[in-house]
Amino acid sequence: MISDPITHAMVLAAGLGTRMRPITNTIPKPLVKVKGRALLDRNIDQLHARGVRNIVVNGHHLMQKMEAHLAELGDKDVVLSREPDLLDQGGGIRQALPDLGDGDFFILNGDAFWKDDVGQSALASLEAQWDAEQMDFLLLVAPMTRSTGFDGPGDFFLETGGQLMFRGEADHAPFVYTGAGIFSRRIFSEQTERVFPLVPLFREARQKGRLFGTQLSGHWFHIGTPAAIDLAEQEMTRLGLMD
Repeated sequence: MISDPITHAMVLAAGLGTRMRPITNTIPKPLVKVKGRALLDRNIDQLHARGVRNIVVNGHHLMQKMEAHLAELGDKDVVLSREPDLLDQGGGIRQALPDLGDGDFFILNGDAFWKDDVGQSALASLEAQWDAEQMDFLLLVAPMTRSTGFDGPGDFFLETGGQLMFRGEADHAPFVYTGAGIFSRRIFSEQTERVFPLVPLFREARQKGRLFGTQLSGHWFHIGTPAAIDLAEQEMTRLGLMD
């Protein structure tokens, strides 16, 4: 099945960034810079490169600075979804549905970015594999061996056929969720709670055989702490990656 083109996206950017303090005492985490470029701008660049112009960014912590940054960008296709009260990731997406068009959409986390291998596009790969009849979520997962700044044991196993299996009781899993993917609009339009997380939705989709993944052909950077900024910049230099 060929699904409709993905024309809308959301960057999740409303977190408090507590692990990034003291930097996030004065700026929102998605405006933290790696090699001189804000994480949020890197995510917007990825979406623009794929031709996605309709982008929602949610905001809560130091929201005025987020507003000022988006105004400085001057991109009228990027809109801010304000969260005076934190809604968790799922609730933030549900609130933003009126700005996310009529179809399914890309999601990117505002505290991470990736660099595609030459000739590859993670977003293009996601869109090519998306099948709305079979999938509720299609997550971009990175090999642990091609990830920087993530200190966990891994999130998923990638099964034959593309379904994702949670790490469960295993000591380690080979893949980590990058925070990017394509999400079914239907899943969020059916929710009745105002505040809710994403992981229970992922687990429910897994139980139904509707949680899928695709492997990143590139390198993923998670910027969760001040130390992760230096790690990312050092690894980008080592890999010969431009800004």
